[in-house]
Amino acid sequence: MTDLVERVDEGAVRVLRLNRPDARNALDMALLKAIRAELGAAAKEGVRCLVLTGNGKGFCAGADVKEWSELAEKGVPDAYDWVGEAHAMMVELHDLAAPSIAMINGTAVGAGLDMALACDFRFASADARFRCAYTRIGYNPDAGGTWLMPQLMGLEAAKRFAFTGDMWSAEEARDNGLLTEVHAAAALEEATMAFARKLGSGPSVAIRLTKALINGAATRSLADQLKEEKKAGEICGKTEDSKEALRAAVEKRDPVFKGV
Repeated sequence: MTDLVERVDEGAVRVLRLNRPDARNALDMALLKAIRAELGAAAKEGVRCLVLTGNGKGFCAGADVKEWSELAEKGVPDAYDWVGEAHAMMVELHDLAAPSIAMINGTAVGAGLDMALACDFRFASADARFRCAYTRIGYNPDAGGTWLMPQLMGLEAAKRFAFTGDMWSAEEARDNGLLTEVHAAAALEEATMAFARKLGSGPSVAIRLTKALINGAATRSLADQLKEEKKAGEICGKTEDSKEALRAAVEKRDPVFKGV
């Protein structure tokens, strides 16, 4: 853990809080590297559910343009591989085996929005705001949004959001498929953590394999997907959680999963 990302474990759930509140958690190089380190630790330590949120009033303001501008003035922009670092972080977040939830406590803009979209679920405060932002500065989205948005919103809505650079309310974002749930600010953390605990207390091997199957389905034919499902089923069938579920069914009780 670093000062830039606060880590709190609540049972099987790990909460990561971006901690640059004065900059609305803008992604400078140091924060990107800190997030990547935490994602690596979560993967290595077998975290069963990950919640990503921000300290302060904003979820994430996107790239730290102040840092970018200062380095450009110093004549070292070529050595500043923000895009490479951001791309690696987005892939690592999207591909994290465990389920992930963005708890969006405030504005999510540009790459900050893309980071939320890379999570499996998005729970937002009713007063949160959302903007693709890139075209407003004469630039194209460059942190995965053009791949993530159409999957969640469909082509036309994604194009409208990206082309116009309009600011959307939480309600608009939910209605267009960007959000899973919207809650009053005071109820956001309770609702998010209740869902996170539900996922974290589930059969983790089965959930992780199911996530991988769903994420990869678009690249496979139905016949190939069925083969992958069979392989995954063979793994699940050997887990203690699978055996526990069968015992619970016979005993007419709820299973108690341990994630193994």
